[in-house]
Amino acid sequence: MSYQVVYQLTEKQTAELVDLYQKEFWSKNRKYPDVIRMLAASDINIGLIDENQQLIGFTRVLTDFVYRATIYDVIIKDAHRKKGLGAKLMDAVLSHPQLSTVENIALYCLPEMIPFYERWGFKTNVNNLDLMFRYS
Repeated sequence: MSYQVVYQLTEKQTAELVDLYQKEFWSKNRKYPDVIRMLAASDINIGLIDENQQLIGFTRVLTDFVYRATIYDVIIKDAHRKKGLGAKLMDAVLSHPQLSTVENIALYCLPEMIPFYERWGFKTNVNNLDLMFRYS
């Protein structure tokens, strides 16, 4: 499969991202105007596009570029899963030059995805720290 890594989405690819989000339980309520704002506020956006320039994968990072970075929204289009593209997306994030010296890179995932992320050294043991949320 031929794909290309991009760091900015076209308007059409942004609409395709919204479509990808709306097919997942964790992001099904995301709307186009909010995704536009999200992309603008994310520090690094990484997309995978096919030979027709269609979006087939996406992730984003929020970071201070020194101490902390958090990876969000690792997503691959359903028809392209199980082809190693999620790994390509993670490789693109972790080899990004602006993240090479960041002290701590985090993400959160479903329990069944833990083995996938462990390949890149992510661990579930975070020294007795608890993840906390405040919902609005």
